[in-house]
Amino acid sequence: MTYPTTRPATWLVTGTSRGLGLELVRQLLERGDNVTATTRSTERLIAGLDGTDTSRLLAVSIDLRDQAAITDAVRQATERFGGLDVVVNNAGYGFLAAVEETTDAEAREMFDVQLFGLWNVLRAVLPGFRAQRGGHVVNVSSVLGLTAVPGWGLYCAGKFAVEGLSEALAGEVAQYGVKVSVVEPGYFRTDFLTTESLALPAATTDGYAAIREMTENHLQLQGSQLGDPVKGAAAIISLAVSGQGPLHQLLGSDAYAYANAKVEALVADLEAGRELAHSTDFSQPRPGGHRPEAQRHAS
Repeated sequence: MTYPTTRPATWLVTGTSRGLGLELVRQLLERGDNVTATTRSTERLIAGLDGTDTSRLLAVSIDLRDQAAITDAVRQATERFGGLDVVVNNAGYGFLAAVEETTDAEAREMFDVQLFGLWNVLRAVLPGFRAQRGGHVVNVSSVLGLTAVPGWGLYCAGKFAVEGLSEALAGEVAQYGVKVSVVEPGYFRTDFLTTESLALPAATTDGYAAIREMTENHLQLQGSQLGDPVKGAAAIISLAVSGQGPLHQLLGSDAYAYANAKVEALVADLEAGRELAHSTDFSQPRPGGHRPEAQRHAS
């Protein structure tokens, strides 16, 4: 994508009423860019932008599970601003529970927002990006889309899916000049670790005392996270403005440390299992020895 330099860029951002999404919208408006911001609460979004010029803002209350509504929001953005340059899939929430404790309903609700909602947005914007032969998709994942820890099984499952989807998408749309970035933040000082954004299971069991302790520790961590949301939003903007950067962009020194530990552990696993992996191939015929019937006929 060639980032527009002779006109304000037009962005579509999901999940904008708080946290990193809200800060991103604020900085984009301060830059003079056009922003279509989707949220479940436009009132909270507008209140969060108090003191910011919102004349270039199109705030849309939307359910990301509704494909028709998302398609209409993209249409509104295109009609009002004359096009679309960048989409940031930021909507999501945390969930802290053991895998065993996670109900079917809780799992499906998480995937509806974190994966299927994102997919709905992609289906709505990609035809336009392909037609104009340019655009930038930024999918906000998490370092927990690269590594997993106990208690975060459902959240990790959704973010791991976003990672795989993003990698495949990048290969599919590169021929159209469309750039894909997947952003993996660590712990940022937003309200993500509060009951406003962190969901807990409807019921727990006695078998996971360590996860209950971790939940309490995470709730108490609020306000001391390493990540600065102002810097995080600026980093996302810089990815789109430059049109460069890797497919995977970590945000935060904690994210970098977690991801590197996962890479080292994965390499160790691969090497430990190398002999068994190779042993499952068909055996190669010895020179001059017996060849399968199909090979004899082929020659």
